[in-house]
Amino acid sequence: MQVEQIIYDSSGRRNPAGAPILSNKAQFVLIFGNKEQLLQPHIYEELRQLYPAAYLLGGTTAGEIYEDMATDGTVSATAVSMERSEVRFASVAIEAGQYIQAAAALIDQLPTQGLRHVFVLSEGININGSKLVDGLSHSLPEGVTLSGGLAGDGNNYQETFILANARPQRDRLAAIGFYGAHIHFGYASQGGWSPFGIERLITRSQDNILYTFDDKPALALYRQYLGEYAEGLPAAGLYFPLMVRSPDYRHTFIRTIQRLNEEQDALVFSGDVPQGYYSKLMRSNFDRLIEGSREAARQSLEMIGGTAELAILVSCVGRKLVLDQLTSEEVEAGRRVMGKETIFTGFYSYGEILSQPASTDCELHNQTMTITVLREE
Repeated sequence: MQVEQIIYDSSGRRNPAGAPILSNKAQFVLIFGNKEQLLQPHIYEELRQLYPAAYLLGGTTAGEIYEDMATDGTVSATAVSMERSEVRFASVAIEAGQYIQAAAALIDQLPTQGLRHVFVLSEGININGSKLVDGLSHSLPEGVTLSGGLAGDGNNYQETFILANARPQRDRLAAIGFYGAHIHFGYASQGGWSPFGIERLITRSQDNILYTFDDKPALALYRQYLGEYAEGLPAAGLYFPLMVRSPDYRHTFIRTIQRLNEEQDALVFSGDVPQGYYSKLMRSNFDRLIEGSREAARQSLEMIGGTAELAILVSCVGRKLVLDQLTSEEVEAGRRVMGKETIFTGFYSYGEILSQPASTDCELHNQTMTITVLREE
């Protein structure tokens, strides 16, 4: 496997390892960028010229990850050429409410013979991530694993874009499928958040819209809990995500606020918040988040059984807000585990997607560091 990176920042284009050399050899390019930067027409046009035979897949972000850094206001492009493995590309439009159908249509575009893993990027705001992931999980062939994330828009929560072999578009779902026995994957997801306060019953919800806790309006109660932070909603909700558990304690997951429904005094989350489940607010600190990143790196390497040539890091925008000026520390924590030779790319997302270990079931995560590592033999 050969990997090279190009970075676009305020000073223009730079090539950390020298001039691009892969050109026609590159099979795919992962492109993660600040919305204002990524939407500039010359970015796509230039990358298409540099890598004419490659599949181009990317999206807007809430921050970019490359080398050992977490940054803002840049575009990173990571070109990959594999000697003994193949890739295929898929892309579909997402119609309103048709998340499961879009997922099925996406997977249907990928030939099943030899398919090992799918890396997927999706629209990040006008989406029910739980429904999307359910559709992907049920459509994947037996034994095929999945990772990826929802596109971001900084702390703005206004609009996201997916770059799918064309200039960036709204309401898009796209993926790259990896094929062959010579490509190996490892993956893991870890958080670092702790619940606190009163546990409340979700007494009325529909899909990803939460109307009432304990028969009290959800938005009003959330504002009461957040106090001075409430003026910053919905972004302020990232500091205090919601832990949701089933009545039998068998299922526990984290949800973050996507947007507010002022008219109905309700909260809209990135994934489902089932009625009859219980919920608590969560919080974290620097040390727990860094340890979560370190553990995700350790577990992903353990799964792949050795070193990795490429690591794709998808972390949540909420972690970035808490870590603030120390955000790069969670990237460096992963680097200390993986060593200097692994190329890092990735982004800060509005939701992380990952298969469960020893299973093809997939989940939408929030507030995690999710890492996918690759190696070709």
